[in-house]
Amino acid sequence: MRAENEAEATGAESGPGAGPAGPEAGPADAAVGPERAAVGSEAGPDAVRSRRFPSITKDTARPEGHGRAAPGDALAARQWPMLSVLAATAVGLLLTALDHPRIGVLVIGVALIAASVLRRVLPQVGMLAVRSRFTDMVTYGLLGVAITLLALVMEPKPVLHIPFLETAVRFTVR
Repeated sequence: MRAENEAEATGAESGPGAGPAGPEAGPADAAVGPERAAVGSEAGPDAVRSRRFPSITKDTARPEGHGRAAPGDALAARQWPMLSVLAATAVGLLLTALDHPRIGVLVIGVALIAASVLRRVLPQVGMLAVRSRFTDMVTYGLLGVAITLLALVMEPKPVLHIPFLETAVRFTVR
């Protein structure tokens, strides 16, 4: 039985007219035999499947991590880290629009730093996970620190005074 399945998967004949590479098949059919045997409905469970992508797409792929990460009804529940970071960013943008730019930009920077911490601490963060854990942590952390520093050195009356920054700005603005 196993020899018949292997012969069918490789396109070899196991009897008269058997398989896709039978006597009535032409040379083109014999060359495509294994793929057709693997894709066809007559292939057994032990048949070797082709690793080639199908030429015609029959269905859409599931989102990455869909079934493994959480059951179907828990997908919305595990998005709270991303929603909290987005909410804090929206509050920061609203504060900036309401003429409190330093506080607004500071809230946005702290939201990104919180995203970095959430990505490190929580095992599942939903759509907050974009790349690998390390890359997400470094990206969110560096952007958060940079935006927070920009909020602290913002004119007028900067909270943080960095001497070489004034020289660099004067040199580039000339």
